[in-house]
Amino acid sequence: MKTELTLDPLYDMIRVFEGFRSKPYLCPAGVWTIGYGSTKGVTKDSPAVSEHQAEVMMRLDAYRAYRAVLSISPILGAHPQAACAIADFVYNLGAGRYQASTLRRKIDQQDWQGAREQLPRWVWGGGRKLPGLVLRRAAEIRLM
Repeated sequence: MKTELTLDPLYDMIRVFEGFRSKPYLCPAGVWTIGYGSTKGVTKDSPAVSEHQAEVMMRLDAYRAYRAVLSISPILGAHPQAACAIADFVYNLGAGRYQASTLRRKIDQQDWQGAREQLPRWVWGGGRKLPGLVLRRAAEIRLM
């Protein structure tokens, strides 16, 4: 029996930690953002979005993050929960940061404990430790 891929844990985490905002806003890192944390093509003058539009944008962005994670760390294909956790990290910080990280090296070595120890290092934004990122990284650790 083949199990169906579900990205629901990823979508749920994004909804919780990004929250919904219909109008563009600057995130703590100074990036224009809208909906559930979407940034692609967003400017201060972008039109407002509905929750439905934001959901569609988020799912597309989340799927791209998930595919990027599997491309960078193919081992995660055998670990769907961990793949969702790392896709949330990529959704939040970008594939480039993941690709260049010690976190990626630990995952590629299947050093799951080492990977869990790396995630709490990524809690800074705009030069300060952000409580929301502390909680987000803890949720990613639990999902792994």
